[in-house]
Amino acid sequence: MVLFDHLTAAEQQALQALAGDPDCYGILRSRTEPRLTVKAVSRDTALLLLTLQTPSLLPRYALAALGESFDSVIGRMILDGILEIESNGTMLSGPAARELVFDERNSAPPQRPIAALSQRAIEYAAQLETTDAAALSSRLYMYNRIPASTRWRRVLSDLAAVETYLGIRGDNVSRHLENSWSRLDSDSNTSGWIAWQSTRQTHAHAVPIVYKLYISPSCDEVRAAFPTVARTVAQSRAFHLKVGNDAYGILRPDKIVAYFRELADLETTATILLEKLDGCSPHGVPFTAEIGGDGLLSWGIDPPADERSVPWLARESWRSRICNRLATALVLAKTAGEAVSSITRFAMERLSFEGIDTKTWVPIDLREWQAAAGA
Repeated sequence: MVLFDHLTAAEQQALQALAGDPDCYGILRSRTEPRLTVKAVSRDTALLLLTLQTPSLLPRYALAALGESFDSVIGRMILDGILEIESNGTMLSGPAARELVFDERNSAPPQRPIAALSQRAIEYAAQLETTDAAALSSRLYMYNRIPASTRWRRVLSDLAAVETYLGIRGDNVSRHLENSWSRLDSDSNTSGWIAWQSTRQTHAHAVPIVYKLYISPSCDEVRAAFPTVARTVAQSRAFHLKVGNDAYGILRPDKIVAYFRELADLETTATILLEKLDGCSPHGVPFTAEIGGDGLLSWGIDPPADERSVPWLARESWRSRICNRLATALVLAKTAGEAVSSITRFAMERLSFEGIDTKTWVPIDLREWQAAAGA
């Protein structure tokens, strides 16, 4: 544990957002394993860690302060190797302590297609030899992308080819978006996307919480599906629509995304799309909450911005946050020498402490997410 003032000048600059938090004490970093992520520490956490330098029962003030969040907070600290817990005379932490923290009755395999797809993604990452958290997060995020074969690179050779392929250059799409939607320039934070903004709905910068509807037809069916998607979304209460602008964008599972202010509006639009796209084969977006169509439609929530967070975490997307946290847990389990099955299970269980139901990929307490965003 390092007091913020004792960090090097370069470290303080990289973590300067933490300096603006009056409750920040400093950071925790591993003495022996540089691949493990650094964690910020509050003053209360620092006091608890200093108190427990000599093993003992948790102090009463900590139990009172944590209240109902006691299990979650202490469980995370044990699993992350910050605290140790005694079991039969042995002090355990990290993956070695998982059986003391989790209920094995909750380990049934996922049933729905996207949940099963998400578990396969974690199993894949668990088998990779790397213990670089950033690399693992990237692999998780890109899981289920279709390789850019010669055929696809030829068909979707440039932006004009993509627009023609999707019907954007003709009347199939443009006439449905021209009245109350405006096409965004490629330099307006839409790199990699063809994007439209509704002129009727609140724009993203004024939205406290963002609900994303992922429309994921198979790559061979996206051409037929997109005009229907564009027409339906144009008539909905979405405020933003985007689709990949090159071969790599069309071949990713999250190739089409519509943004909403209200979950009810997203659900209404999804119901209409499921009927209109009946029979369309799905691609499937890992780490999203399935709606229907065997993974054709799913959703997620972009977490609210945190002004006190470090810049690269201040505004994570739904899938980015999940992949980043999964990657951190994977590194912890890998460095502990766990088997692949144990690594996968540990990563999913650790993520549940972040408020994610890894059987449905829905926030466990959606109201808390909404309240945190001021919605």
